[in-house]
Amino acid sequence: MDKLYQAALRCVPGIGNTRLSALIDYFGDGITVWQAKHDDLIFSHILDTETCNKFIKGREKIDIQYLSSHWNKLDIKIITRGCDEYPDQLRNVYDAPQVLFYKGILPDNRNLIAIVGARKASPYGKNAARMIAGDLARSGCWVVSGAARGIDTAAHEGALDAGYTIAVIGNGININYPPENARLLSRIAACGAVISEYPPDTPPVPGHFPARNRIINGLSLGVVIIEAAEKSGALITADYALEEGRDVFAVPGSIFSETSKGCHRLIKQGAKLVENASDILEDYQIQLSSPLRADTLNTEEEGVMQLLQYETSLSLEEMAIKSTLAPTRLTYILLQLELRGLVAQQNGQRYIRIAGRKSE
Repeated sequence: MDKLYQAALRCVPGIGNTRLSALIDYFGDGITVWQAKHDDLIFSHILDTETCNKFIKGREKIDIQYLSSHWNKLDIKIITRGCDEYPDQLRNVYDAPQVLFYKGILPDNRNLIAIVGARKASPYGKNAARMIAGDLARSGCWVVSGAARGIDTAAHEGALDAGYTIAVIGNGININYPPENARLLSRIAACGAVISEYPPDTPPVPGHFPARNRIINGLSLGVVIIEAAEKSGALITADYALEEGRDVFAVPGSIFSETSKGCHRLIKQGAKLVENASDILEDYQIQLSSPLRADTLNTEEEGVMQLLQYETSLSLEEMAIKSTLAPTRLTYILLQLELRGLVAQQNGQRYIRIAGRKSE
């Protein structure tokens, strides 16, 4: 019951995580804070007079029983820092969330690895994220990321192919952002968890996303950076990781790419250069599981796969020129390979090979 009161307090305007944590530490629990009188709140020196008056008025407008019923209907769960099941690695980080709202299930082990990177990711970066995340998940790790476009999305997708993943979002748990990831977030809730420190119905505000990066890092043993410009949210996550003593890994990229500069700087500063999941897992004495094997390819399918690349997409016309297949036949083969998760179609009928899946 107390965690419901703490969650309701988080819904009062002006009560962010820092103030809520201070109030809980001072009064002992959420119920006592909820029932606290004006003079007691002022005496705590946590709220000034103006904030205290706004807090009391805001508190009066909240119907706790309605919130409980509404959140139950949406399958939204609550956990507080005092709960036994609260993630251990997150509990003691700086400004740890007092309350977390989530859908799905929380991890049952400490083997969590974060993967973050550029929103405007290249095919190379997405392939690297998908491959590494898939191998980590297959080996028993939970992959943590932020459900953003680009690297985050690719990491979640790769993990879902093989195991569990956690999306830490910067808005209310019942809001799909970015909107095109609605189906992905639903899949994550079914095979892991979608987590937020912000109450349901909170819109995605720019300032929330740097703050949520501390949770991504706090949940994880280490963080993998894939494609990050010199000033980016991914590097904020890396900074949090270094401050909290977490391991930092970086995937190198092209020397001509702006989104490689951040990763290369991290490597120069001591981040471990990684080319595959084994480079990460060996630091934690975790054995890499064998990769998935796709169905046996026929001669035509194998020929098309040999044409495709991991880093650069090819158009249907370019592939038709390089092969002896008619365009209609080539289109059919590409569709079959897409359905088997070996090939991805990009804008303008361009195709790229997907890392992490092998054919026999």
